Amino acid sequence: MRAVVLGTAAGGGVPQWNCACGLCVAVRQGRLPARTQDALAVSADGAQWWLVNASPDIGVQLAATPGLAPGPGPRDTPVRGVLFTDAELDHTLGLAVLRGAAGLQVHAPAAVLHALAPTRAVLATYGEWSWRRVEPEQPVVLAGGLEVTAFPVSGKRPRYAADCPVAGHWVVAYRFRDPATGGVLLYAPCLASWPAGFDVLVAEADVVLLDGTFHAPTEMGTATGRPSGQAAMGHLPIAHSLPELRRHPSTRRIYTHLNNTNPVLDPASPEHAEITGAGVEVVADGTVIEV
Repeated sequence: MRAVVLGTAAGGGVPQWNCACGLCVAVRQGRLPARTQDALAVSADGAQWWLVNASPDIGVQLAATPGLAPGPGPRDTPVRGVLFTDAELDHTLGLAVLRGAAGLQVHAPAAVLHALAPTRAVLATYGEWSWRRVEPEQPVVLAGGLEVTAFPVSGKRPRYAADCPVAGHWVVAYRFRDPATGGVLLYAPCLASWPAGFDVLVAEADVVLLDGTFHAPTEMGTATGRPSGQAAMGHLPIAHSLPELRRHPSTRRIYTHLNNTNPVLDPASPEHAEITGAGVEVVADGTVIEV
């Protein structure tokens, strides 16, 4: 199994267009690398690829990844579809960018499919896609041979769906397993807490990409100097998840979905030293992982 970490930033990317915090300034000055919004591409055979989430940056991310280049025909693509971890705008707006591809499959929890109904109606005017409901803890074999299983991790819904009548699982983590090698990758970019049973999933995985949006519980307010509503955003701070990850030294652990205010973005920061000292990584956009 091969995975490409297409993007590693939280919504808005780094730098965020309307932010002049210290880290965004450092990126604009060329002292730190820019990061696009969180997404993953994964394949078992290197020919058929699946995207996990599709931000507005997805077009740039695909163009920057040689293995996802179109061909052999003038309008062929190795992208077979998209799996959504949630219905947040920074994970779903990229569907509009993909509208020119025929026959894509979109997998998502029932609540997410319901929230995307207006988007689905728009996309239906461009071509026929299939929309498939993800059932919790029910393995599905994707084109190319990957086995994927969704695990509910949160009921946190996006702001625009606050009044949506559908209850249940709004956020899932995906476990990808390559039947040919037994390799397992766990992708959980949105984690509101450390759910019951999550230790088992981490222990079973060769590689885990985990929600690293914020380092501290009050980080956004401190960085922006105004009330942020961070506590309601549904992201477990690194300060709370790192002790959990320390219990799994045999698993490769990577933080992703990094907010532009997160000090671990700076390799010279004590926060970055803290996580790397625990054996946990922060990787660059475009990093290739083989499992």
